[in-house]
Amino acid sequence: MDLTTRYLGLKLSHPIVASPSPLTRDIGGINQLIDAGAAAIVSASIFEEDITGDRSMLQAHLQTLRQASKQREVPIIASLNGATPGGWVSFASQLQDCGVSAIEVDLYRVPADIDETGEHFERGYVDIVRSLKQVVSIPIAVKLSPYFSSPGNMAKKLVEVGADGLVLFNRFYGSNIDLESMTIKPEYQLSTPYDIQLPLMWISLLSGKLSCSLAATSGVSTYKEVVKYLMVGADVVMTTSSLLKFGPKHIGALKSGLSEWMESRTYDSVSAFKGQFAASNLEYPSAFARDHYSDVLTSDNEGHG
Repeated sequence: MDLTTRYLGLKLSHPIVASPSPLTRDIGGINQLIDAGAAAIVSASIFEEDITGDRSMLQAHLQTLRQASKQREVPIIASLNGATPGGWVSFASQLQDCGVSAIEVDLYRVPADIDETGEHFERGYVDIVRSLKQVVSIPIAVKLSPYFSSPGNMAKKLVEVGADGLVLFNRFYGSNIDLESMTIKPEYQLSTPYDIQLPLMWISLLSGKLSCSLAATSGVSTYKEVVKYLMVGADVVMTTSSLLKFGPKHIGALKSGLSEWMESRTYDSVSAFKGQFAASNLEYPSAFARDHYSDVLTSDNEGHG
């Protein structure tokens, strides 16, 4: 059975990738994920703020990437988290020098200024990707949120300036108020299979329309989410929450579940069913968009949300 797939020009042994998390922060965690069978690993993010902050922490992160990239066959993808154009973009060349196979750019910024237009906000993201492509030669994937007026057009613009892949979607981690201490605190929750719905729709809509790789993330708990993402056209499926919850060995469970499902359906390769539910292959592409909206609202579940 052939589980291989291609992502960012890399041939991977299967489609399950470990995304950024505390597990990918140091060489020990990375080696655990490699031993558990991850097809590729995205390192813990280097933040824009870190580059101008604690240099010792930054150098330690680079050293981890050098070690991980040298000693193993599994591709290491560096994660760079930025929000604004600036000197941090040139730092990408240092990541490339560490020997990583690609860079994942995690673009995360909340447009809190009510005078900033959507056009200005989006142009900033496009400029970042354009600048990165000028300083590195390895592939670049862009991790996006879904919160654009037209996510598909935004994806198209990023690919036009050189993005080799898109990771859909980033999750916004909000804040909450602690009434005991009267302070604002960050709030973090692991994703659940319910979170698959939005990326599932957009990967289906974009699959086959853009000349780039597509990675799915959010909501992966079992092999079922892996299969669904592949069926709408994802090239790889990334997971953090399931590995934090069940441990690195859960990669094996996801992989074996995928293999068993394929065998039960007599698929001999991932390519045999990948993209089967991409919108371009559906008789009614709007099933992933508006058609089912009215069905849900008029069902017995109406008012239970």
